[in-house]
Amino acid sequence: MDAEADRTRTHAQPPFLVTLPGVYAPQSDTRLLLAALERERTGPGTHVLDIGTGSGALALRAAQLGCEVTAVDIALGAVVTARLNAMLHRRRITVRRSDLTSAVGARSFDLVLCNPPYVPAPGIPRHGAARAWNAGRDGRELIDRVCAGAPSVLRRGGGVLLMVHSGLCGAEATLGRLERAGLNATISSRVRIPFGPVLLSRLRWLRDHRLVRHDDTNEELVVIRAERP
Repeated sequence: MDAEADRTRTHAQPPFLVTLPGVYAPQSDTRLLLAALERERTGPGTHVLDIGTGSGALALRAAQLGCEVTAVDIALGAVVTARLNAMLHRRRITVRRSDLTSAVGARSFDLVLCNPPYVPAPGIPRHGAARAWNAGRDGRELIDRVCAGAPSVLRRGGGVLLMVHSGLCGAEATLGRLERAGLNATISSRVRIPFGPVLLSRLRWLRDHRLVRHDDTNEELVVIRAERP
C-alpha cells in the first residue's frame, strides 16, 4: 500500500482523546479542519503550528502524518490536555502556553492550523470554557488578530494557513484581511450544520443584532486557506 492510500485509509480524527474540564472538545469545526489538513501535502520535514490547540486533536493528527508540530494555547488547561493526549498517543509535540504566536518567536512554519473562538457574543470571558468560543460582538476578536499575525509565522514561498470559522463572522471579511496582509486566500471548504447549544442559547440576541435571520436554523462553517507567496 502506498503512502497516499495509507493517508486516505487512516481515520481523520484520533480514536481517543482526553478532554479536561473547560477545554474545547473536538466538534464539527474540528472535523472540517482535519479534513482540510488531510488534503495538504505534509509529512516528515513539514513544520506545523497549531494555534489554539485545545484538546490537541489537530496537532496530534499532524504528528501522526509525520510532521514536526508545535501547539500553543493561552489556556493552561488546554496546554495540559494537549500534552496528555500527545503522551497517550506516543507522539512528540511541543506544546506551549502562548497568546496566539507570542511564544514561537521568529520561527516560520510550512503549515499553520487555527480553530479560533468565533461565536458572536455580548462580551469575552477571561476565564472558563466559554472563552474557547465567545469572540466579541461580531465574532472576529481573535480572527482579526490571526489575520494580522499569520504572515509573520508562515514560510515564504508556500507557507499555508488553514483556519476554520463560522459564516456568521463574515468569510469575505477574512479573505479581505488576509489578502491585504499579502496572502493569497480562498475558501477551501464549507458545510452547513444545525445550530448547536451555544448558538441556540443566544439565538434571540443574535436575531436582535441581525446576525442571523429569524428563519435560520443552520450555521455555515468555512475553512479559509491562505498561502504566503
